[in-house]
Amino acid sequence: MNQSETKALEALQNGSDIRGIAIATEKNQITLTDERVEKIAYGFAKWLKEEKKVEGRAKVAIGHDSRLSAERLKAALVKGLLFAGIDIVDVGLATTPALFMATQYDDYHCDAGIMITASHLPFMHNGLKLFTKSGGAEHEDIDYIVAHADKSFIENGLSSGKVTKQDLLSTYAADLTAKIRAGITGATDKMKPLQGSHIIVDAGNGSGGFFAEKVLAELGADISGSQFLDPDGHFPNHIPNPDNEEAMASLKKAVLASGADLGVIFDTDVDRSAIMDKHGESLNRNPLIAVISSIILQEKPGTTIVTDSTTSGHLQAFIEAKGGKQHRFKRGYRNVINEALRLNREGTPTEIAIEVSGHAALKENYFLDDGAYLIAKILMTYATLHKNGQDLADLIADLKEPAESEEMRLNITATDFKAYGQEVLADFQKFVEADTDMSLEPENLEGIRVNTSGALGEGWFLLRMSLHEPVMPMNLESDEIGGILKVKERLAGFFASKMELEV
Repeated sequence: MNQSETKALEALQNGSDIRGIAIATEKNQITLTDERVEKIAYGFAKWLKEEKKVEGRAKVAIGHDSRLSAERLKAALVKGLLFAGIDIVDVGLATTPALFMATQYDDYHCDAGIMITASHLPFMHNGLKLFTKSGGAEHEDIDYIVAHADKSFIENGLSSGKVTKQDLLSTYAADLTAKIRAGITGATDKMKPLQGSHIIVDAGNGSGGFFAEKVLAELGADISGSQFLDPDGHFPNHIPNPDNEEAMASLKKAVLASGADLGVIFDTDVDRSAIMDKHGESLNRNPLIAVISSIILQEKPGTTIVTDSTTSGHLQAFIEAKGGKQHRFKRGYRNVINEALRLNREGTPTEIAIEVSGHAALKENYFLDDGAYLIAKILMTYATLHKNGQDLADLIADLKEPAESEEMRLNITATDFKAYGQEVLADFQKFVEADTDMSLEPENLEGIRVNTSGALGEGWFLLRMSLHEPVMPMNLESDEIGGILKVKERLAGFFASKMELEV
């Protein structure tokens, strides 16, 4: 490969995924070209053989969400993998968690999987998520794949692989349905344990529509009022993203209009989810973490809940009051999952890793971030609550909510943005230490987290570096109206002194 093409491939790396522009627009040229995707297939084949030690003829599942560019990218992947002598199972429309399960189900017996998705990003984007039986690829794995993304690394390429097709989503839905049935106790009808419940799904025209008819309806739930179940890569109704205000407002409207007991929403590839109760109250972000933490702590008392760094101080108090422990770690779903794995290895029982964005990975489910399994797990408890005239909100009645919350993004204009960001954080710590109304949070593993008191009111804020961009996000919460404005005014002088930081 020449140097410019190597850089173009490296630019497609997004942490532990591959992402780029797959459809040209007035503002964007295609970066995820057929040629580059084919080269990535060569690197992937090399990685399976040399790094993952897959012996003999490898078998790889390929699936995709509803994006318009999916078939084009799949054809390029198939071309490269067939040349490398790999057998392919084309599973068509899939979810990212289901795609991983193709490496676990006996009827598939795949050595690895490639999911074509760019999660919640706009329609012109696409990407690749890569799996083996042991889990998702790491950042260093993508480094290796990109470094070997060329036909020259494939020995004796004879186009000898073959393609078969299987309906993975139906297999996955049946698996979820069986697990929910097994997890609900005391149902009058064991095959229809959700009978009498009205639960709607908003799939945002992504891959999650199957959950309504193939899971909820099979379990006896009334799914009337569900919306945007049909896959449509134009995403004509709203962005499929449980962390998006417009998407949650759409779900709220649907829940209230249909009189549903519960609303469920997924992102495009269903590795994230959130819930709306019958009153139109969102159970996402901190409340969602509180719901699943309450359920997990009933089953596994004293366990540690790993979250990202931006969770509320009130969530920590809630988890501790339930007898659990919260362990805040760095943003990024692979980061929280890997931290949970590390804690377990070192003897700290940890049952779940979850981000405020809705990524949730349970130990009992391969530590796979699976939005559908998260909802399945919650439904096992919901069924009992509903039967007793209660709701999921009753699980988190003791969760205190802040009066205000906000996220700011500060752009770094310095050429070496990482070095500048670290300099800002060092100076910011000194600034905080000199202020009597601010105190550093002692248990913090990302950025500078500060607790406020006195004239600033009770609350907290966190300044950190973005994982991949020249940006410093700042999350703020306050227990009093106007508290965030007071904090901003107190910090204004500090940020004004940073000439290469744009607020």
